[in-house]
Amino acid sequence: MKILLCHNFYRHPGGEDQVYDDESWLLEKSGHEVIRLERDNKFIESMSQWQLAKTTVWSRRTYEALSRMINMHRPRIVHFHNTFPLISPSGYEAAQRAGVPVVQTLHNFRPICPAATLLRNNRPCESCTEKLVAWPGIVHGCYRDSRKATAVAAVSSAFHQLRGTWRNRIDRFITLTNHSRERFISAGFPANKLSVKPNFVRPDPGVADTKGDYAIFVGRLSPEKGIGTLLEAWRTDCRTIPLRIIGDGPLRDNVLEVATKFPSIQWLGQLPFHDVLREIGRARVLISPSIWYETFGRSMIEAFAVGTPVIVSDIGAMKELVDDRITGMHFRAGDASDLAKKVLAAFRDEAFFARARQAARAEYEKKYTAEVNYELLMDIYDQAIASFPSNRTHQ
Repeated sequence: MKILLCHNFYRHPGGEDQVYDDESWLLEKSGHEVIRLERDNKFIESMSQWQLAKTTVWSRRTYEALSRMINMHRPRIVHFHNTFPLISPSGYEAAQRAGVPVVQTLHNFRPICPAATLLRNNRPCESCTEKLVAWPGIVHGCYRDSRKATAVAAVSSAFHQLRGTWRNRIDRFITLTNHSRERFISAGFPANKLSVKPNFVRPDPGVADTKGDYAIFVGRLSPEKGIGTLLEAWRTDCRTIPLRIIGDGPLRDNVLEVATKFPSIQWLGQLPFHDVLREIGRARVLISPSIWYETFGRSMIEAFAVGTPVIVSDIGAMKELVDDRITGMHFRAGDASDLAKKVLAAFRDEAFFARARQAARAEYEKKYTAEVNYELLMDIYDQAIASFPSNRTHQ
């Protein structure tokens, strides 16, 4: 099958970019011909604010480029990952007019939240999800702390809601968890077009041989990731437990400041993927203390792959992915005292640690391998093709 993949890369590589690369590899490994339309946000710096605003709502360049590619390659399906801001939803219409089914992976909440996070003032927020124009987000400058930038994202979503883009020009949506699926349904997305397919880890790293003598955090050092909660737990009850932090971001200085006062905390910065897996595999527990819903949480399934239990906030995708007292533990989101309690329990309870390691690895083998993911992806493609109008000329 010929498959056209479309993705807008971020300035700083993240989880969505990794998923795009992983699925490209998976399709090619399975014998499919993959064609790519890619954009990169590094080119935003050369654009004026007005050019960027117009492109975000409707990119003529993307429409024309995608039309040419479809005419040249005749793909069976077009699969979009991130379209914001340089690809824009104009790509959907180019594919539909050319007679090709469209699949869109919803990696974040951008179509229903200008900031894409459903978070405001460090609390989950759904004030804009059922509104045509996300005026609360504009008032609060939720995207990049800018009312202008937020207004562009909000106007783009409103424009395409009025045009029926989400409902009529996309044949199948992929959400990463049931929780995300329910959020989009409550915002008015068609339930019959929303399929759940998680991400996967490749290559299979195998179960690590570990004594589990430290806890680990992997992710962006930013407020929504719950860094404040994590550091507070270590400033109080967990100060004697070694903690390794992998990642970078706006709260790096906060992490370094606390680390200088508490020798048990070690910041490792950004590491290559192989090294990240090694560090997770040697840990007692991975901690994911996010205060936003998270659409997935890739580091959690990486932990499952190497057999490391996970302690997570009891909200959103995290609560769904981790079975409490089976593959890890839940704690009250934003509650440093409760997080510390669960961390101490994990380090004291050897029986739990042994059981949870086995359960975590079993969860990976059941749900998050490349083989399982391929079957799910092909089923979604088949559904998109089957639901497309009968006049299909592309092979």
